[in-house]
Order: sequence, then C-alpha cells, then structure tokens
Amino acid sequence: MIRRNMTTAALAVIMAAAPFSAQAQQITVWAGDTGTGGKIFDELSKTFEAENPGVDVVVEEVSYQTLVESLPVQLEAGEGPDIAIITDLGGLSRFYLDIAPYVDTDYFEQEWGQTLQWLRGGVPSSTAINGMPTTLTVNGGYVNLTLFEQAGVDVPEEGATWEEWAEATRQVAEATGTDFPMEMDRSGHRFASLAISYGAELVDEEGMPVVDDGLKAAIEQFVTWHQDGTMPMDLWGAIGGATHRELFSDFLNADTVMYFGGSWTLAQMDSEVGDLFDWKVIPAPCGPSSCTVMPGGGAMTAFSHTQNPELAGKLIGFYAQRDNLDYYISNEVEIPSAASQIADGVDYPSASQRTSEALATFINQIPKMAPAAYRFQGWRYQRAMMNALTTRISQVLNNELTVDDALLRIEEDVNLAIQAAQG
Repeated sequence: MIRRNMTTAALAVIMAAAPFSAQAQQITVWAGDTGTGGKIFDELSKTFEAENPGVDVVVEEVSYQTLVESLPVQLEAGEGPDIAIITDLGGLSRFYLDIAPYVDTDYFEQEWGQTLQWLRGGVPSSTAINGMPTTLTVNGGYVNLTLFEQAGVDVPEEGATWEEWAEATRQVAEATGTDFPMEMDRSGHRFASLAISYGAELVDEEGMPVVDDGLKAAIEQFVTWHQDGTMPMDLWGAIGGATHRELFSDFLNADTVMYFGGSWTLAQMDSEVGDLFDWKVIPAPCGPSSCTVMPGGGAMTAFSHTQNPELAGKLIGFYAQRDNLDYYISNEVEIPSAASQIADGVDYPSASQRTSEALATFINQIPKMAPAAYRFQGWRYQRAMMNALTTRISQVLNNELTVDDALLRIEEDVNLAIQAAQG
C-alpha cells in the first residue's frame, strides 16, 4: 500500500513498530512525493508480493525535505525505512547495504557502470552493489527561441563555447530589451558544469578537494559576466551564504534569453511556458577543456539496519528488471540511468513533442560528460564543495574577497568539512 505526506508523528509511530513489521516480512520504501514514482513503484510491488507470499511492501511518499533532513538523522540512529529513493548518493554511502549477494551483479555493472560508483562513497576499489540508480538528471540551458527570432540573431550551433553563447544572448537582449542575457541557478552544482568545462577537477581520485587553474578561470569568467551585465547581480551577489535559489520564473516571464538549470524543470517548463513563446534545450556549451554538464539523479538504496536484507535486495533487483524499468521511466517521463535504455531509447507516450525533443537533447549530453563530472557527483563531500563555491563566489561578486582569496577559502572550507566528518 502507498502512504503519502507522512507527518513526523506518523513516521515516529512507524519507526517504533519497525521490529514487529520486520518479523512480519514487511519492507518499507520511502519515495519522494513529487512526480509519480511512488505510485509506480507501489503498483509494481503487487507483482513482487504475488511472487513472494507473506511479503508486504509498503511504499510511503514523503517530502523531499524529509529525505534530505530527517532520513540522515534516523539512519545515524540505526532507524528509518528499509529502502529509500535518495539524491545524496555519496553523502549517505556509509549507511548502505551491499545487495550484491541478492542480485545479478553482472547485470547491474552492465547497466549502471559509472553511476554505481556514486553509491560507493568515492572508493574506487569497491565492488559493492549499494543500490539501483533510478533516473539521471542533467544540467543544461534553456533558450527563448522567440527572442532570438525577434532579434534576428542566429542560435549558436552545437559546439559553441560559453563565450559565444554569452555574446549571442547579449545581442538578443540588447535588440529586444530583455533584462538579462543569461542566468544560472544559484547552485554550486550548476556552477560545476561551467567549472569542469573550463578544466576544473574539483576532487581527485583520492577523494581530496582540488583547487586549480581551471576553477580559477571559471570563477574569473563568471565574475566578469556579472560585472558587465550578462548575468544579474541580484541572484548570486545579493544573497549570502550557500543559499540555493532557482530563477525559472525569470525565464517564464521572458526576462532572460538563456536560463541554465536542468532537466528536472522540463515538466514545469512544458506546462507553464506552454505556447507563450518558443523554447528549446541546448547542447552543453563548451569550455576550453570540454563540452560537459553535471549529471545527477536518484538511486534506490537499501540500508544496513534492515532486518530483512535478502528481501530488500531481492525487491531492488525486481524493480531493476528491464520491463519494470521501462514502465517506470516512460510513465515518470524522466531520463533513464540504465545503459540499455540510454542506447535504445524510451517511449514517453504522455509527453509533448517539445518535451520529447528536450529529453533527447539532455540524453545526448550523457556520453559527453567529463570523467571529473562523474567523480564529483559521487564524492562524499560534494555538498561541502558546492556550498563553499556558492558562498565564496558571492563574496567575490560583493568585493569582499579576491578570486585568489576565494580559492584559498574554498579549499579551507572543504578540508574543515572533511576533518569534521572524520572526527
């Protein structure tokens, strides 16, 4: 059965009943309450229950805030659900159950390869199967094609550089009276796409932070765009600290020519922009090093405190079957994470033509992603680096730090976070 919008009190009752539930062969799965994922996994679980008499799969829809804030606290106490669909893949890695004994490991390695490493806490030598990556997200830019047409400016082709996009959008903004040429979410994750394309490594293979010339060049270019009006100062400059902020509303209101966000905005883009203007997703802009964006996504993981490890592993293996994966991805209208789905394509019967084309563009960026992007995504201390980037870049924009000082502070911030986590 599926439960949605669980209150804190209700969750406490469920946790208190966990030992009894485990003896009754109950497996609890937490899924976010956005989209249709919880409903789909609950529907699929009926077949699993039929194949495993006496097993009760309970899919609970909880808020994203619960997954980010409450779940880690419960896991620290050895409590929480048996399985959850999460996005902090590296940060929660110490709590995962290795389900390798209960699944076809060759199949998992074949389908998920690099993304399995995100669940291994940045340990390259690990062969553990700590879960099933569910969907991928891809950073990327949306452009207002109507504004380009009105301005009589050609849309840059695939392979265009960040600087070429900045120049083209400046021309469009000037010709049409649009407020800003480009905007980027106030997010270290989004900035990492720019940084890695400029040659930044961010983290080395030993799991230590890297502050290099590529990162310096990216920050300098980013600051220049804010100083010359290509990007709005009141997004990255006016908000302090590591506060995350997305500016989809500016794109919706045609106040920016190009908006750099990600694939998770597609449904909202399709429903809210509609026919107000013509738009599309663009291929990754290129830096001096690569034409890359950041990957992201979720994974279904089992936790080591479960009293039914074999059953939890078997359930994830069941969800991972190709027919079940196809059903989930096509109905959720998301980017697949499985290699065979990426190669063969997925039908999205409910998606509009514009959304289908945008999904195809996002999917086409996956093979071009730099190794540094995959390594950064699976790093246990990724969030510490992202917070440091956001905070220190804002201080540069406000003339509180020089770029060189910001680089020193970024390295110090992340090293302090690592030391604190290691006790």
